[in-house]
Amino acid sequence: MSESPAESDKPDPAREAHPEARPEPPPGRNVRALVRRAGQAALATSLAAGERTGDAAGWPYASLVLTAADHGGSPLLLLSDLADHTRNLQARPEAALLFDGTGGRRDPLTGPRATLLGRIAPLDESAAARRLTARFVARHPGAALYAGFADFRLYRMAVARAHLVAGFGRIHWLDAAEVLFDAAGGGALAEAEADIVAHMNADHGDALAAIAAALGAPAPASAPASTKNADEDGGWTMTGIDPEGFDLRRAAARLRIDFDAPVGDAAAARAALVKATRRARAQIAAGDG
Repeated sequence: MSESPAESDKPDPAREAHPEARPEPPPGRNVRALVRRAGQAALATSLAAGERTGDAAGWPYASLVLTAADHGGSPLLLLSDLADHTRNLQARPEAALLFDGTGGRRDPLTGPRATLLGRIAPLDESAAARRLTARFVARHPGAALYAGFADFRLYRMAVARAHLVAGFGRIHWLDAAEVLFDAAGGGALAEAEADIVAHMNADHGDALAAIAAALGAPAPASAPASTKNADEDGGWTMTGIDPEGFDLRRAAARLRIDFDAPVGDAAAARAALVKATRRARAQIAAGDG
């Protein structure tokens, strides 16, 4: 198991404590890690012609959007038909998303950031699309207030290229195949995701708390036995799981934990989660000793 901080985008304490155990991953995986950890991004679209845009039609237009990722790492957006950026995408789907991993650094230009280029389009009403909407809402619980509105739809970027700036002099242009994870064989995990997340949150809040604590996350004022409502009791909840890892949330804080190796179904996910829990508890015990 490898660990990575999410919402705060601060440098990884585990990596800094044991740099020899954390070799630099390929650039494409770095991009995917930024996307998976992120909760938001800057969306750049081309202003569509209309009365509101006047003679600015065709100009670049940047907006802030909430993001999630599908099991392959493609960005997901929940957008309103009434928003300007959505109207822009309807007229021209080519767009860019900037994922910023520089938070918490004294000099932001030393931190990683990635721009993904691609076409953004709404998903259909299939069962798979509904699962992705549920995945988005689990990551952004506030979205539950409007996810069912008629004018809101889930969009996905079909990534074409990516530009990674991992720090000074560490710049890469990448093809989609270098960035995305091939999740074609992970249908069983996608179908089981909601059940896995519900089970972990209902019955294994102590395991999630241990994993977060091993990452150096501060403990809540009073650690609950269950973490059914993270915003009320301060505990950690799982918000999603994919072939490469899983995501935790406590109020506004997020953590991303990567598996040692990809998993493709519920049984493999269970084994990986058990391993992650045992490792976390061993790490905590060693620290207490």
